[in-house]
Amino acid sequence: MLQVDHLWDIHELHRQGQSIRAIAELTGLSRNTIRKVLRGQHNLVRKSAPKVSCLDPHKDYLQQRFTETRLSAVRLLAEIRPMGYEGSLVTLRRFLQPLKQQTQATKKLTVRFETPPGQQAQADWASCGHLLSDDEANPAVSVFVMVLGYSRMVFVHFTTSMKMGELLRCHQEAFRFFGGWPREILYDNMKQVKLSRSQWNEQLLDFAGHYGFTPKTHRVRRPRTKGKVERFVEYVQDNFLAGRSFADLVDLNAQGLHWLEQTANVRVHATTGQRPCDLFAQEQLTPYASIAPYRYLDPVGRTVNWESMVHFRGSRYSVPPAYAGQKVQVAAAGGQIVIQAGEAIIAEHRQAAQSGQCIVDKSHLEELWKVTCRQVPSPEVRPPFDAATLAVQTTALRVYEEVSL
Repeated sequence: MLQVDHLWDIHELHRQGQSIRAIAELTGLSRNTIRKVLRGQHNLVRKSAPKVSCLDPHKDYLQQRFTETRLSAVRLLAEIRPMGYEGSLVTLRRFLQPLKQQTQATKKLTVRFETPPGQQAQADWASCGHLLSDDEANPAVSVFVMVLGYSRMVFVHFTTSMKMGELLRCHQEAFRFFGGWPREILYDNMKQVKLSRSQWNEQLLDFAGHYGFTPKTHRVRRPRTKGKVERFVEYVQDNFLAGRSFADLVDLNAQGLHWLEQTANVRVHATTGQRPCDLFAQEQLTPYASIAPYRYLDPVGRTVNWESMVHFRGSRYSVPPAYAGQKVQVAAAGGQIVIQAGEAIIAEHRQAAQSGQCIVDKSHLEELWKVTCRQVPSPEVRPPFDAATLAVQTTALRVYEEVSL
């Protein structure tokens, strides 16, 4: 290794007129080293020996483990102790700090993804707090937002429920507002859409299948991939809700539609540089009138009584006698009452106009009468009965408000 006294010797011998070869022989250094010293190209800065850390044997494991799991320093310390780590928690945290900063920076990196006309919409819920000043109950309000990816045309609808039935109704309101729907809709991982990472909500899949669009969700912990609707939720809070008051939910939605028409959909969008209402003419949506509206059934459990009837919302509805004593599901949809046993629909009725009515299907009544006659034989009854007999036997049914044909 070159020492300070070597430098003095080289320069002194050179001043004496010694050649590089002679200096090399006298000092024992190579001629290239002597040339570098004479040219001023050689320095005496020594490379310090690398510091040895007790974490060195574990750094590869820690980096891979933290990248995969984001475990805390305490958890990782418990894992590497049995591997022979004898250092402190502070040392481990110091090592993990740059990894955390890199991870947070990576999360913020987002590639803007623009979709062609009619390809995609993004949908989301957001909580708005208690907005209804004149409502005594003053329930919490949520807003449903749907944004068309190409034009940025937007629809909002305010609700006091975030149940599946309300979510699907909001979709239908959005489809009616836009005059159709795109080929796919992007959601976050809410339970109305996905029950787990791999399991979709069957009700949503049935709804999507009815309208023919493909539901998609963003990657877990990556809501920025549906940034169009995320940013608009903030815009709703700031530009529409702030500083306004609303009497009730009807008033809130009426003001919301007016704001969409007069402000949100006619402003120049910062990204596209155009008004959503102008680009909307280029959207290629499936026409709203091309498919009959989806009927959502929100069933409740009931037990069929021994008169072959079920009670629902204050009225009674008939079912085939074979289901007496069994559990069934009853739901109202579009003015109709639908009764199911398992996956099979066993009865459909027009919904009672008022509470206390009894809605009966004539075929159910006839079948019930036949079953009753077989169980209690009587010489006066000769099944099958004729029309005259039926007229006599049904006179006692004046208690029924309606008989469905």
